[in-house]
Amino acid sequence: MVRILRCVLTRDCCFALNKSSDRFLKVVIPSVLSTLLCLVDIYDSAKAQPSTSSAPNPKTIPQPLAPALPGVVSYGDRVALNGRILPGAWLQQKSRTGKLNTHLNDGAIKQLLGVDLLNNNNPTQQPVQWFSPSTNPVVLTSVITTGYRYLDITNFANTAGWKIQANGNTLVISTPNAQVLNIRQDRQTLGDTIIINLNRPTPWQISQGLPVPKSPTSTLDADTAPPKPTSPPNREWVVTVEGIADPSLLAVREGESERGREERTSLSDRVPTPDSLIQKVEVANNQTIVRLSVPFGFAPRVNTLANPNRLSIEIRPDAMPERRIVWATGLTWRQQYLSLGQDSFPVTWLEINPRTSGIKLKPIWTNSDTMIGTAPLVQFAQQQTAVAAINGGYFNRNNRLPLGALRRDSLWLSGPILNRGAIAWNDSGQFYIDRLTLQESIIVPNKVELPILYLNSGYVQSGIARYTPAWGATYTPLTDNEVILVVQQNKILNQITAGKAGETAIPIPQDGYLLTFRGLATANALQLTVNSTIQIKSSTISTEFNRYSHIVGAGPLLLRNRQIVLDAKGEKFSDAFIAEKAVRSGICTTATGNLAIAAVHNRAGGAGPTLAEHAQLMQLLGCVNALNLDGGSSTSLYLGGQLLDRSPNTAARVHNGIGVFLGK
Repeated sequence: MVRILRCVLTRDCCFALNKSSDRFLKVVIPSVLSTLLCLVDIYDSAKAQPSTSSAPNPKTIPQPLAPALPGVVSYGDRVALNGRILPGAWLQQKSRTGKLNTHLNDGAIKQLLGVDLLNNNNPTQQPVQWFSPSTNPVVLTSVITTGYRYLDITNFANTAGWKIQANGNTLVISTPNAQVLNIRQDRQTLGDTIIINLNRPTPWQISQGLPVPKSPTSTLDADTAPPKPTSPPNREWVVTVEGIADPSLLAVREGESERGREERTSLSDRVPTPDSLIQKVEVANNQTIVRLSVPFGFAPRVNTLANPNRLSIEIRPDAMPERRIVWATGLTWRQQYLSLGQDSFPVTWLEINPRTSGIKLKPIWTNSDTMIGTAPLVQFAQQQTAVAAINGGYFNRNNRLPLGALRRDSLWLSGPILNRGAIAWNDSGQFYIDRLTLQESIIVPNKVELPILYLNSGYVQSGIARYTPAWGATYTPLTDNEVILVVQQNKILNQITAGKAGETAIPIPQDGYLLTFRGLATANALQLTVNSTIQIKSSTISTEFNRYSHIVGAGPLLLRNRQIVLDAKGEKFSDAFIAEKAVRSGICTTATGNLAIAAVHNRAGGAGPTLAEHAQLMQLLGCVNALNLDGGSSTSLYLGGQLLDRSPNTAARVHNGIGVFLGK
């Protein structure tokens, strides 16, 4: 079949006479034939595409766990809000009197319905605010099971006029029709405020989108490239209201020129003008969607107000509200701005009392069968029923392999690299933070020791590495011409000379391991013959790490005994990494023996902290010993079905994390 390369609605069409030929002939054919050939090619291409209507493999769809509560009659992990399917854990429970009560997890209540969670001191009582005075809040009862904190919304929903019905694993919520009466914009000192007037209370959602492309700047010389932007791009934020707007409100707002915005220098001068902030207002599926273009360093803070019912959307550099919510016994959710000099940083953290009965911390990763893979933290934290989690160590984003220490229940899943910082702990609530090296060696029959540089690691250098069944069922060479020894029950069974990297998967014995020799170390493989017996000697530096069953490595080390001990250069981090201002994650122990896992985002009106600033912020947080974790787009702080520190669509996939579990 002739393959069409370019067809247009003219008499000319370019096509190849042979698929394998690099030469093309231009011929003139009738337009009808040209169109016919184009349609044939489109049909052939369509057949080659995978079908999008085929049923998904049921093995890949995690099913919600049954809540461990009496009287549960239905449960699920999806919410149909006015016809839209959204993620959200829920359950329905019959009381002793026969009343059917509906519970929705607090993350879904906040993110899907726009209900604000207020500060509390009792984990079983959650005050909320939704188009009502915060001085006299509604209080919802809560219960924790299968990794979620469920709030009883039965009376709340009845008061709001919602209709609720279970349909399989979906909770169907229908809310009364609402109208958007007006959208206006007011200028304030720190930023503009958008007011959305409503005829009644109604659910709403907000999400962060992609950077907004800057408008091209015209130049006098057509041959001269336009200047590059001197400031970071705006970020799109989308506010969705369950209500229909008046047609007169549906208009694109024309903004000021980008050049005019870039010429501003001070924080107050960078406040967007009324015309530039609201980019578009549209109605779709009985919802009003307001698209905003928010300058770098600013974000929306949304409040619901009554009399009249309205949303107040403040665009400000310090948009994060402060919180102190006792989420469970021994687990408190905190949000607060911490100041360093003239700068103020938003810090979201969980304070954990590891001595509380039932609280356990475990390393978590994306796939229990292999060390290869990445996924959003919110996904594998939910799958493993962790109530809370933070992203952990580093990894290679290309091949999705770990680059640092990971040990769970005394089993090494991945070894440390470059003497970087790590945190170790046991199930008794004891922690140890320091720099970590794993020393392993092969002891051959003549008592000669050969050093093993890396264990189950994606970090590759010339030398010997070891891969155990914790790596996965097979190992595929990471470099060319590796020499691989297959060891089973401490006996060398086979020697394999691998070829090109990434081509051949070699099985790892369940009762053994593989030794791979790279670069100059391949000569050492000659000392180890088939059928000879070898031993592995293993220990950590510091030896204190040997006492702990769980370890996660990252780095650099930030604090020891309240003092800053930052030495990123010594831990082999690059100069660019050291100097970068970026979003950061951290973990630390406090003077009370508690643990804090924290996410630090961009300073008010600017970029994130440097490593040195991150260390100082950990001091202000009350940390005694502290470790930097993987950061940037990896930074993710999870609690009960939601990310606390960022919109889920802005969080990158990660390899591993530290999970918090609640049990009896």
